[in-house]
Amino acid sequence: MPGYLPPEQWHATLPGVIAAAAAVIGDGRDRVLLVKPNYRDHWALPGGVCERGESPHAACAREVAEELGLDLEIGRLLAVDWSAAEPAYGPDARPVVRFIFDGGALPDGASVVLQADELDDWRFAPVHRLADYLPAHILARTVAAVRALRSGSACYVPQVAG
Repeated sequence: MPGYLPPEQWHATLPGVIAAAAAVIGDGRDRVLLVKPNYRDHWALPGGVCERGESPHAACAREVAEELGLDLEIGRLLAVDWSAAEPAYGPDARPVVRFIFDGGALPDGASVVLQADELDDWRFAPVHRLADYLPAHILARTVAAVRALRSGSACYVPQVAG
């Protein structure tokens, strides 16, 4: 057909996004498990970037296993977060879509084995004190995910850079 690119060429022209996944893991006492990456000055949910061809759900399970040494059943989607491309990453920077899943409650006696090359610490933080640990952009999606966990309805949390 005139004017149309072959599928491979057309696909190469499409914009891209980075996909990432994280888990809200509780302890049954209204606290959320947070990790302290050694490459950032703030805390975060356990999770990370999806590998090429990896689904967000699978990436979440893999990241939780790598970061915490836990083989958890990753549950339903709680929140989707979109962030604009960060200018610091240059003119070809891409936006990020983050999927936040229900990681369940850590059973009593479960042993966390921290991924020492990326993480300095972990802890359970009370939901009402998450702002003491998380920067605004992570706090917004974490609080939204906790609300979704309680309500049963997933949510979308759009954000902009800057």
